[in-house]
Amino acid sequence: MPEIHPCSEVQTKNIGKNTKIWQYCVILENAVIGEDCNINFNVFIENDVLVGNRVTIKPGVQLWDGIRIEDDVFIGPNVTFTNDLYPRSKQYPEKFLHTTIKKNVSIGANATILPNITIGENAMIGASSLVTKDIPPYEVWYGNPAVHKGYVTKGGLVLDFNYKDTNGKKHDLND
Repeated sequence: MPEIHPCSEVQTKNIGKNTKIWQYCVILENAVIGEDCNINFNVFIENDVLVGNRVTIKPGVQLWDGIRIEDDVFIGPNVTFTNDLYPRSKQYPEKFLHTTIKKNVSIGANATILPNITIGENAMIGASSLVTKDIPPYEVWYGNPAVHKGYVTKGGLVLDFNYKDTNGKKHDLND
């Protein structure tokens, strides 16, 4: 069974076992959240959102319609997702754009993710980055706009462009 703090408004019944939802969250009725997730305080999740298993969402994150998050993803504090490239007050698109965050991705605090983007499996996005295009698997990107800065192994070890760690040792991306 999920653990939901009484100060949160959780309308969905689609929450996996052992998921924890902290204070002051709002989750709308059609959202789907997997098992063993940690949804920190002050998170908003709209209707057309899928969150996989073992996902951590830190405080101050809003997941708008069209966001798809796969398993084992970390979303840092105040990460901003968007779902409309040309927003106007009281003018809504027929369908909101989708954004897909693949398995085992980590997104640093305050990053902004534009819509209609896929961040590939095991990728890492640095804090305060502006992601404007698809990110390939196993790559490290950061900056404004975010640019490719190296690689990351499946286990989370950050490597340079020659697949070497800070000690100069070469690694395989499956390490």
